[in-house]
Amino acid sequence: MQKTSIEMAVGIFMLIGIACVGYLTIQLGKMQWIGDNFYALEARFKSAAGLKAGSQIEIAGVQVGQVDAIQFDTKRQMALVRLKIQKNIVLTDDVIASVKTSGLIGDRYIKLTPGGSDLVLKPGDQITETESAIDFEELISKYVFGKV
Repeated sequence: MQKTSIEMAVGIFMLIGIACVGYLTIQLGKMQWIGDNFYALEARFKSAAGLKAGSQIEIAGVQVGQVDAIQFDTKRQMALVRLKIQKNIVLTDDVIASVKTSGLIGDRYIKLTPGGSDLVLKPGDQITETESAIDFEELISKYVFGKV
């Protein structure tokens, strides 16, 4: 009888430990199970070079979302970027999305510069004001070949 109760206590303790490890794995991995704390927006860029799914989206240096997917819009010949923005962040229709580089040769991210409009973007809307990243190779080649 005593041995059975000890084995039962150890079993329950192990199940609680496994549940805690699973919970921490999901939270630290920033995975979403129940509900989603993000809403989706789209933006079109002339070039999304270096940008990838999972890249950060920042406002004033604070991460407010991430890039969900990047596709090629064959109709407009542009990169179509799907953005996941935290639900508590309100963006207006005149927000500017810019592809930036952290450091000289660092990762690319999207910087959002808020506007002053009263019209709020809803999930699924599109950011119309965009700026692509500076292509340093193109600038250097123009300088080298005297086309500046």
